[in-house]
Amino acid sequence: MHIYANPARFLRLARPLTGWLGWGGAVLIAAALVGGLFLSPEDYLQGESVRIMYVHVPAAWLGMGGWTGIAIASLMQLVWRHPLAAVAARAVAVPGMLFTAICLVTGSLWGRPTWGTYWEWDGRMTSMLVLLFLYAGYIALAEADRERGGEGRITAIFGLVGAINIPIIKYSVEWWNTLHQGQSIGVRGSSIDASMLWPLLLSTAGFSLLFGAIVLMRMRAALARQKVEARLRRMAA
Repeated sequence: MHIYANPARFLRLARPLTGWLGWGGAVLIAAALVGGLFLSPEDYLQGESVRIMYVHVPAAWLGMGGWTGIAIASLMQLVWRHPLAAVAARAVAVPGMLFTAICLVTGSLWGRPTWGTYWEWDGRMTSMLVLLFLYAGYIALAEADRERGGEGRITAIFGLVGAINIPIIKYSVEWWNTLHQGQSIGVRGSSIDASMLWPLLLSTAGFSLLFGAIVLMRMRAALARQKVEARLRRMAA
């Protein structure tokens, strides 16, 4: 990873990759939504409401994956002093929070016809709500640290500590009694029918590529802002 520690070298890769990820993600999402909304069958128990999973599941995956990315970048910042680690972590935070919010909203809409309630304080939903608050706290802390010219160590430590919530989200359906269903896709296979599985996998891949494009765009914008701020400081000196 240190080969991309130089911002100029990173930007040479990030500029074309942003477009490839963005457009590739858009194509996959469009194909997945067509398949999920019009080609896949309705569930024999949940009916048409099952189609919400083509947005809900990728959003949940990216909400958790986003914080995992923050934790990895924070570790690289604290241990290896990678110059772009803090930039990457902060770039992930906003889209990670957005997808976590989408997960919670779509989950509530799915829960109303399935469980008879929009919300239940069970382990999975509560820990996912905690993740949303962690994102909000991280963004506020990162912005405050940037304004005072800090090195971002406190923000990085917060990113690492917050990662404790990720295994809690993952295993909450096994540790506590919960309305939320257990894991449907695992290493040994899937309990989802193939007619519903392929649009779900396409949707997850598409949203993941779009997430990557957003992160790269935010990193490029952050680096451009740093360059402008450095130039203004030199001019004021």
